[in-house]
Amino acid sequence: MSKKLCGTNYPLSICFIVVNEFCERFSYYGMKALLTLYFVTYLKWDKDLSTAVYHAFSSLCYFTPILGALIADSWLGKFKTIIYLSIVYVIGHVVKSVGAIPTVGNTDVHIALSMVGLILIAIGTGGIKPCVAAFGGDQFDEEHVSERQKFFSIFYMSINAGSLLSTLITPVLRGDVQCFGGDCYALAFGVPAALMIVALVVFIAGSSLYKRNPPQGNILLQVCKCIGFAIENRWRNSKHEPKRRHWLDWAEEKYSKRLIQEIKMVLRVLILYIPLPMFWALFDQQGSRWTLQATRMNMAFGNSFNIKPDQMQMLNALLILLFVPIFDLIIYPLVGLCKIKITPLRKMAAGMIFAALAFVAATLVEINVVKTVVDPAPEGKCLLQVVNLVQGNVSVKIPNNDLFPDTFAYLQDPPEYKMLELKTSRTKLNIEVSFSGSNVVCQETFEEQKAHSLIIYKVDTQLQCMLVEDNIQKNTDGKPFVRFFSTLQEAMNITVGEVNFYAPPDYSMSSNDTVDRREYPSVPCDLHSEEDCPDLNLGLLDFGASYTFILMKESGKIVAERMEDVKANSVHIAWQVPQYVLITAGEVMFSITGLEFSYSQAPSNMKSVLQAGWLLTVAFGNVIVLIVAEGAGLEQWKEFVLFAGLLLGVCIIFSVMSIFYKYVDPERMDKINLEDSKEEDETDEKKSSMKLNKTGKSTRL
Repeated sequence: MSKKLCGTNYPLSICFIVVNEFCERFSYYGMKALLTLYFVTYLKWDKDLSTAVYHAFSSLCYFTPILGALIADSWLGKFKTIIYLSIVYVIGHVVKSVGAIPTVGNTDVHIALSMVGLILIAIGTGGIKPCVAAFGGDQFDEEHVSERQKFFSIFYMSINAGSLLSTLITPVLRGDVQCFGGDCYALAFGVPAALMIVALVVFIAGSSLYKRNPPQGNILLQVCKCIGFAIENRWRNSKHEPKRRHWLDWAEEKYSKRLIQEIKMVLRVLILYIPLPMFWALFDQQGSRWTLQATRMNMAFGNSFNIKPDQMQMLNALLILLFVPIFDLIIYPLVGLCKIKITPLRKMAAGMIFAALAFVAATLVEINVVKTVVDPAPEGKCLLQVVNLVQGNVSVKIPNNDLFPDTFAYLQDPPEYKMLELKTSRTKLNIEVSFSGSNVVCQETFEEQKAHSLIIYKVDTQLQCMLVEDNIQKNTDGKPFVRFFSTLQEAMNITVGEVNFYAPPDYSMSSNDTVDRREYPSVPCDLHSEEDCPDLNLGLLDFGASYTFILMKESGKIVAERMEDVKANSVHIAWQVPQYVLITAGEVMFSITGLEFSYSQAPSNMKSVLQAGWLLTVAFGNVIVLIVAEGAGLEQWKEFVLFAGLLLGVCIIFSVMSIFYKYVDPERMDKINLEDSKEEDETDEKKSSMKLNKTGKSTRL
């Protein structure tokens, strides 16, 4: 007799299972929330490769549950499978965390450790996915049906709670804690690793309380063997024997009619699954494309709170907790009052439409986001802007080009970069600069696919030019870039927040570094002499911008004049909320309804087959994103439109398919199958008795 919880019918063992699931989901979603930015900022991969690897990992996480189910049902049982694969899971987390330590090897070592860690994590999380919930259900006695149902509600609440908390906490550990001179990915991955260790320890701690059912064979294997035999038998004998009503009937020589009938029911549902991966192709981009979109948006809420781009994913977990009761208690009943028949397949189709609308919203956001992005120059061209430090208007002329027809005012913030054509990858050009009737020709070397600033200044009475390379890429975590160009005759140290800059003397440029987004009304500086250096007012350094500050003296006082090379992110991150609301509403109608529909349309012993099919739709959905990210080469907003259009097309196909689907009552079908099974057994007994009578032996046992 298993121990009960506080005099109820709930087994004490489920406490360990629920805590285990919370910790495991915290570790998984906390790690996954960081992945895309980790690939882009730490491994220095481009956005398309980062997206492709992210979805390859997600896809693997949904292929491996098939392996976990086979191991549990056919070999080790659920308990041992959870233990052994959780150990693999922990090792993967540890390897992944070590790969995020900059001092451990070079970039190739970091990539190798990261990929090995992710593969082990995928095997671990996928392998235990079909086991934990089912193992929890096994703890209940058969008569405690209502308690088991409530357990599953608590179980899935723990999943969402782990997801919500982890996507809030791990981005803070990444961005707000500095280690090894940058974002602390080692700590941010290490905490999920620690939670997975806790999950394993908690699960083992309840070992003496668990009810363990021995492996009973895997129904999925039986289904696959039956289908395979039917195809093989039909191929061999279709020319010599009469046609049968259904191609699966060719398996009757080896398998029972009941099993064949149940497989027919399952296949009817699995055919409806064919269009479903496209929904998941859109849904799972919250952690990849939508996170990358968030990095180019204004993440400030007031003057004191900034959200992290990878924290926006927590909206899905939060909204799902809100939307499930709202849809069940309010929206669905209201739609029913309008005399609109709500069927599961109609809900799923509506969910697809909402997901497509979410990507339409993401497209509108993206079109406005890219307005502050400077596109890099293509091959054979470079970008050029002019900064005038001469007190008066100057004009700039480049041979065979009319890039700058207007003059440049003193300390004018360049409005935009101009595209300059080059004959070779490195081209020397003579640039004519005119000021107050005097001309000077500067010879500068331009490199293709780079951005340059031509800084014009005067030493004594002589015009001078300096060409510097600019950084036009927005920082992936949204922090602004800052550098200093000093016109002073002595070096200066400047401390912006926690970042130190060294500004060399005599018209030289400092390094380019990122700082936190905030107001900087009083920045301390230090001259390499005994002269006092007054604090500098840099103003608001905003998300996504790149600033060049010109250090100069005005009226005997050192000041910093600001140039904004790359504009600050102008679209607020709150504009992502509508697309998260739409995609979550789509998830409630599509995912939850889809699982309920699948379970209601299959016999009780075939539910695991449909669960495997459902997980595979998620896996193939991520494969679609992988292919498009690496193969399409589209601008981001066009890619969003492509996905929205594809899902709408798939929705039409799915709606047509659903018209021809006839709902069944599995309980009634189970009774019919049971009667057929009894008739089949009686027929077999009669055949056996006839054979015995023919041989003259007694029919009594």
